[in-house]
Amino acid sequence: MSTTPPRSETTIADIWVDPRCPWAWITSRWMLEVEQVRPLETRFHIMSLSVLNQGREVPEKYRQGMIDGWACVRVCVAAQQRHGNEVLRPLYNAMGRLIHHEKAGLGHDMIRAALEEAGLPADLIEAAEDTSWDEPLRAEHHEGMDPVGSEVGTPVIHVPGPDGKPLAFFGPVLTPAPRGEAAGTLWDGVLAVASIDGFFELKRGRDRDPIFD
Repeated sequence: MSTTPPRSETTIADIWVDPRCPWAWITSRWMLEVEQVRPLETRFHIMSLSVLNQGREVPEKYRQGMIDGWACVRVCVAAQQRHGNEVLRPLYNAMGRLIHHEKAGLGHDMIRAALEEAGLPADLIEAAEDTSWDEPLRAEHHEGMDPVGSEVGTPVIHVPGPDGKPLAFFGPVLTPAPRGEAAGTLWDGVLAVASIDGFFELKRGRDRDPIFD
């Protein structure tokens, strides 16, 4: 019988999100719930659906979102570069609540409100239309997305693998976010399948819209 004690050290999970994606928002809420029942610390990073889909044919109803979506991710990356990665968590939390719960849109008023809620300088709004932030944005985007390929979106999660090398995967996509021990059980299962070399996909069709609770 093995006498190895159960693993209890904190796992660092890095999650790449675009504030405008409702599915990434729900997954991030699940991750915060997992933190309450497992030794997990979630670090937030920014990807951009506008970067991901640039040059691609997208449905007409998504075109305006691709245009409007640049502002908030530029501001997020500017905040990260100027004030450290730790500010992304409260800033993303504020943007996500405003976008998905308050239906505040993607414009400058939403961004200003999110900056204030996160306790960040108001002048970061200047990054919204400043294309000089696109280069660091793309670098942040590709750091998260390149390990999982170009055929997926957000969320993307990186965790340390059994051999110490990082595991990167897209998802999980879910709604609503599981709570309590159910959140932890799902996390255990996600880690189990992600750690199997050669495992690529487990999927079924979605039969409901995002549920925010």
